[in-house]
Amino acid sequence: TLTALNVWGNEIGDVGAQHLADALQHNTALITLDLDSNSIGDVGAQHLADGLQHNRTLTTLDLRENRIGDVGTQHLAVGLRYNTTFTTLNLSYNGIGNVGAQSLAHGLRYNTVTVFVYLMSSLTLLHIDTHHALITLDLEYNEIGAVGAQHLVDGLRHNRALTTLHIGSNRIGDVGAQHLAAGLRHNTTLNILNLRYNIIGDVGVQHIANALRHNTTLTALDLHGNGIGDVAAEHLADGLRHNTALTTLDLGDNTIGGVGAQHLADGLRHNT
Repeated sequence: TLTALNVWGNEIGDVGAQHLADALQHNTALITLDLDSNSIGDVGAQHLADGLQHNRTLTTLDLRENRIGDVGTQHLAVGLRYNTTFTTLNLSYNGIGNVGAQSLAHGLRYNTVTVFVYLMSSLTLLHIDTHHALITLDLEYNEIGAVGAQHLVDGLRHNRALTTLHIGSNRIGDVGAQHLAAGLRHNTTLNILNLRYNIIGDVGVQHIANALRHNTTLTALDLHGNGIGDVAAEHLADGLRHNTALTTLDLGDNTIGGVGAQHLADGLRHNT
């Protein structure tokens, strides 16, 4: 019985997505579906959402590098409200903006037992039981910006399931980093945070570093390619003095010099 289907790099489009969605309504074996790079747009996302609403076995759906925007993201959020098996959704390299991020945030805010519960005016869909919840969300290479980052943080404040968040290359800037830092101060479930190539800069990193003083669960932080210099390195070193949970820190492709390296070295001396 087939449990994994990979059709990466084809041209199934919205029509093909509709056919697969119809199959998902009746299939009880498929666990992983990879639809990476298939020219699927908002219409195709709607079809898939309809199919997933009735599916109880699929745990991983890869929709990266398609043409899904805010509308398609909203359909996915609504359509998956009844799905209780999902753990991983990859929407990187699409056209999702801050409105789509807000739709996702609604799911993260109100739901820790299904993938998304997009609550408009009714709380009847919210229920607490032992079902699984979304643990990995990949939104890399979209355009959520600082506003989208704020929406995600608002959702994370009430979410107790998400452990991995990838939002690299989303132009969140130092303001978006400030929003995320505020969320990290109180979040107790997120383990991996990918912020690479987000134009965060020294100011944004200062906010993140301050949050590290209070966060005890984050184990991996990716700040690759963010225009970080010696000043940011000093702030991170201060954060590391008070944080013993972080095990992996990526500072590649930045502008840290000898002075910054000295600051990091000082931080490492106290990080045991």
